[in-house]
Amino acid sequence: MNDSETDAEIDAEVGSEIDERRTVKVSKYLSKHLRHQPERIGLTLDEGGWVEIETLMAAAAAHGFRFTRAELDHVVATNDKRRFAIEGTRIRASQGHSVEVDLGLPPATPPAYLYHGTVARNLDAIRAEGLRPMNRHDVHLSPDRETASRVGARRGRPVVLSVDASAMHRDGHVFRVSANGVWLTAAVPPRYLRFPGPH
Repeated sequence: MNDSETDAEIDAEVGSEIDERRTVKVSKYLSKHLRHQPERIGLTLDEGGWVEIETLMAAAAAHGFRFTRAELDHVVATNDKRRFAIEGTRIRASQGHSVEVDLGLPPATPPAYLYHGTVARNLDAIRAEGLRPMNRHDVHLSPDRETASRVGARRGRPVVLSVDASAMHRDGHVFRVSANGVWLTAAVPPRYLRFPGPH
């Protein structure tokens, strides 16, 4: 292998790292303004959380953050959690809003158990109060332990709690499932939670 080929390979690797960093940056920008602070860049979401893509891109550019439609489409297509949905000329966050929106998700029958990833420092509060939505509209639950573990790992060493979703559903608690497979419910009282061993 000659030196120029080596340099080209290095350039390609550096380029992919930059592209990945850029993708993450655009994704975080979208999350911030489609979930939490649309007004910060002058956006108004409709009642379902949708906004015209052209309006979003123009607002972002006017506030110093330009991105292309190709970058936007890449973020939506490659996000492993499918955080965003595009419908025609509109885009919205799939869930996780702190602003008032109605995602229009119908009630759904959950599997027997769902899972919630957290960290050990939160366990005492959870034992006392159960799971609460905090600054979001709903408690987010995962369909499997692996996903819940990844969610918990964002805050430290993960602890995975099991939620007796079938008992909750039987007792009248309403569940909905978002476009990206996250289960949503208003709160999980402590009696429906199963904790792992000592931490």
